[in-house]
Amino acid sequence: MSMYFDSGWREKNGKILPGFLRLYLVTDRRWCGGTTLEEQVEQALRGGVTMVQLREKDADRETFISRARAVQAVCRRYGAPLIINDDVEVALAVDAAGVHIGQNDQNAREARALLGPGKILGVSARTVPQAAQAVRDGADYLGVGAVFGTTTKTDARTISPAQLTEVARAVEIPVVAIGGVQESNIPQLAGCGAAGVAVVSAILAAEQPYEAARRLRRLAGRIAERSEEVLG
Repeated sequence: MSMYFDSGWREKNGKILPGFLRLYLVTDRRWCGGTTLEEQVEQALRGGVTMVQLREKDADRETFISRARAVQAVCRRYGAPLIINDDVEVALAVDAAGVHIGQNDQNAREARALLGPGKILGVSARTVPQAAQAVRDGADYLGVGAVFGTTTKTDARTISPAQLTEVARAVEIPVVAIGGVQESNIPQLAGCGAAGVAVVSAILAAEQPYEAARRLRRLAGRIAERSEEVLG
């Protein structure tokens, strides 16, 4: 049995605890500069990141697994879930906490069947129908966006704050706002129903990832408080 089944990341009803989605770091090695990704992730976790998603779009599976093990070792030291982007086999190989699936990636229902009930499954969604289907497929949370323009995914289309709120109100699983999130624009997400925010360059491109993560964690906490008021 996976060590994560009884990890304390889920409520008694089986739902993922929203607090683990508060400040969600999505990795991108293009921002590493003169340091390693593992060092960046550790600084981010020290600063308050609550979950890490490892993206390795250009790596073969063997390399992906090796890199995932290195990042997993860091996440375990801080008790943070490691989510693997779009590769169930890698997630199972390193006993990661779960997988995140995009709309154009592996079928979410198939991913859930392979992962089993104890792992975390995140799914990207832009619309209420996509969100509803993800819930039926076994998703634990949704990544909804892009809420702002982003250079990380050049094909990402933005959605309005109203659309984010609509999706958040339509489902009973937590929603994470993703896409172009920076310290300067997080306040615009207040009252939109997001349980947390996903960031890339806001931390990885910062001169001091630890300090950036600390500031972002405070801001994300305020967004979550407003979301609880909006969603009841």
